[in-house]
Amino acid sequence: MTEPDDILVGGEFAEFRAAYAPVVHPAGTAAVRRTVRRRRRRTAVVTATAVVLAVVIPVGANAALDRRPGPPPAPAQTVTPTPSVSTSPPPSTPPPSTAGSTPPAPDGRITRSQLLAARLDLVSWPDAPETCASDNVRLRPGPPDTTPTLRAGPEYGDLDGDGAVETVVLVACHYGEVSVKQVLAFDRDDDGRIVTMGRVVGTREGMGDITEFAVRDSGEIRVHVADIQPCCGVPEWAPQRQWRTYSWAGDRFRQAGGPTKFGVDPRLTDLTMTARDVVAGPPDKKGIRKVTATVTVVNRGPVSVRMLGFTGWYGYTVPTDSALDRCRNVRLDGDIACVLDTLSAGASRTYTFTFDHPVTADGPPTLRVIHIDSQQRYWNDLNGEDNLVELTSVG
Repeated sequence: MTEPDDILVGGEFAEFRAAYAPVVHPAGTAAVRRTVRRRRRRTAVVTATAVVLAVVIPVGANAALDRRPGPPPAPAQTVTPTPSVSTSPPPSTPPPSTAGSTPPAPDGRITRSQLLAARLDLVSWPDAPETCASDNVRLRPGPPDTTPTLRAGPEYGDLDGDGAVETVVLVACHYGEVSVKQVLAFDRDDDGRIVTMGRVVGTREGMGDITEFAVRDSGEIRVHVADIQPCCGVPEWAPQRQWRTYSWAGDRFRQAGGPTKFGVDPRLTDLTMTARDVVAGPPDKKGIRKVTATVTVVNRGPVSVRMLGFTGWYGYTVPTDSALDRCRNVRLDGDIACVLDTLSAGASRTYTFTFDHPVTADGPPTLRVIHIDSQQRYWNDLNGEDNLVELTSVG
C-alpha cells in the first residue's frame, strides 16, 4: 500500500474515534467490581427463588386439591392409632409341603367277606381245646362250631386315634355245650395285610359269656357280658348281664368304664325248707303207702318271692286233704311244679302235703322248693343245698 493510502485509512479512524469517544467508557477496576456485585445478586436471587418455590409449590398443590375451608384448630389430643387395613389382594396360599410329613395311617376298614377270606393270626384262646386254633386261621361263618367262627360284626371306629378306622368283631369257638368267645380288633399294616391289633376282652376274664358289642364315635368299645353262659339247662334269662367299656391304652385294650365284677345276683333270694312230722302208713294191696309230711319254708331274703313252687313229688298219686290240692301246675324245663303262695323276704310258711308213695320206688320221696316269678320262670337260689328235703323215714 502507498503512503497516500495509509494517510487515507488513518483519517477514517480518526473520524470514528471523534464520533464515538464521548459515549464509550473504559471498564477499569470499578467496572469489574460492579459486574461481580451484579452476578452475586443474581445468584442470591436465583437461590432464594428456588427455596421459595420448593416450599410454596406443595402448599399450593395441596390447596388446589382441597379448596374447602378447614375446621378451626382444636386442642391437642392423644389419639390411639388405628391398625391400617390393606386393600391389596391377599397373597395366594401355597400348597402345604409334604416334605418330612408323617404318611397317613393305613385304612383298617375290613369287610366281612375279606375277614372270612383271609388267613388270620388270632389271640390265643384261654382254656380251650386244640381245635380252637389261633395261628393261620380261616374264620367260618354261621352257627357255633369246634373251629373259630365269626359271630358278630364287623363294626368300625378309630380305636387308636391315628385318623384311620379299625375293625372290631366277635369270634367264638365251641366245645362241649359252651363257647369260648373273644372281641378282637383288626387293622392293616403298611403293605395292606390284615393284622390283629389285640383282644378287647374275652370269656374267662371275669365273665362267662359275651353276647354283643358296639363301637362308639370316640373309639371306645361297649361289650355286653354275662356271668354265666346259658347251657346245660340254664335258661337264657338266668345270667346276670352288664355293659362294660374298653379303650386302647397304647399297647393293649383296657377297661375304661362299667362294672368290673358281677357280685351276688340281686334278683335271687335264699329259701330254706325243713321237714317234720313225716308219717308213712303201711302199704296197701298195691304196695302204695300214704305219706304225710309237714314242711316249713323260710325266705331269708333279700328278694321277695312272687310264687313258691314245689317239685319232686310228681309221679305219685295225690289224694285229697292236702296243700297239694290247691296247686296250680306250671311246667318248667321238662318238670312240673306245684305253685302256691307268695312269700315276702323274712317271712315263713308251713304246709302239710299228703301223697302216695309206691314201695317199689327207688329211694325215699323228695321235696324241693323253688322261686318262680310272675312270668313263670324258675330262678336259682343263693344257696340251693337247703332247698331240698328227703323224707328218709319213708321206706
